[in-house]
Amino acid sequence: MSSEWLSKILTTDTSWQVLAQSAALANSLRAKVFNITSDNVAEVMQRRGDLLKLVLPDFSQFCQTSLEIEAQEMLQVLWDLWLPLGIQIAAQRQQLGKPFIQGILGSQGTGKTTMSRILVLILQHLGYRTLSLSLDDFYKTYSDRLTLMQQDSRLVWRGPPGTHDIHLALSLLDQIHQSKSPVIVPRFDKSAHGGAGDRTTSEFITNNVDIVLFEGWFVGVKPINPTAFLTAPSPILTDADRKFASDMNHQLKSYLPLWEKLDSLIVLYPTDYRYSLAWRKQAEKQMIAAGKSGMTDLEIEEFVNYFWRALHPELFINPLVKSSAVDLVIEIHADHSLGEIRSPIS
Repeated sequence: MSSEWLSKILTTDTSWQVLAQSAALANSLRAKVFNITSDNVAEVMQRRGDLLKLVLPDFSQFCQTSLEIEAQEMLQVLWDLWLPLGIQIAAQRQQLGKPFIQGILGSQGTGKTTMSRILVLILQHLGYRTLSLSLDDFYKTYSDRLTLMQQDSRLVWRGPPGTHDIHLALSLLDQIHQSKSPVIVPRFDKSAHGGAGDRTTSEFITNNVDIVLFEGWFVGVKPINPTAFLTAPSPILTDADRKFASDMNHQLKSYLPLWEKLDSLIVLYPTDYRYSLAWRKQAEKQMIAAGKSGMTDLEIEEFVNYFWRALHPELFINPLVKSSAVDLVIEIHADHSLGEIRSPIS
């Protein structure tokens, strides 16, 4: 979407609609995902344009206060993905007739947190009270994780299966499903205890929640056949690596009741899982340049390899995105641009 096209949407000039309709129908996969046909494309584009006008002030303000994105660069993503996705989630909530839980799975750097925040803005304008949750919010307390590390010295970082309070997450989602009010939402401060992180002040939600956006690096990921670890890819190389991967796979079983609460699952899918390593290095360099502390390249590689040993993307994510457990796959290229947006079962 060029700035010229955008300016037309924001005025009474309707010539943009022809371009929008043509572009929407040209991408057949995306059109199918968002139920766009030659019969309804004019109506769909008009509704999206109207919603853009409503959302744009909040979106621009968000971009100004966020170091991650710039408004002009992200307008195309807003138009192509976030607006139609927000409309689709709202329709699913309306059809369900009760609180709708949208799972969002994405590795480091895929933009799951940014997408959740933008969707909250869009859904608010559509009239839905939306709660953004992260799997991180359900980490066990610092003291509990110290105890956990004494029991299993391999859990040197928070994040892998077994470091979360699943009962707390289940309890919160149950309260939301039952429309209980108020609900207490746990929040996590990653900077506490020198970066080890700990629970921080909880958030009190006094109004009933219509939609929950539940994001995380392995939200919806299910256990696989343990024989896969016998020929696992790097960095699962040693017997100790295979044992760790197998144990983390076993831990995933306790998360299945939580995944069953999801009404839908979106996967932000790098076309090469190794992009997350490059993205992490880039993010750390930016933090160091801004005068903040950051990891060296070697430390980043050790950190990322640790999580690949726990739940390797080739073993856990690649099969998942081809299964009926996923409703929407959004491909992410190396430069963070969008690739295909598709349904695995379409």
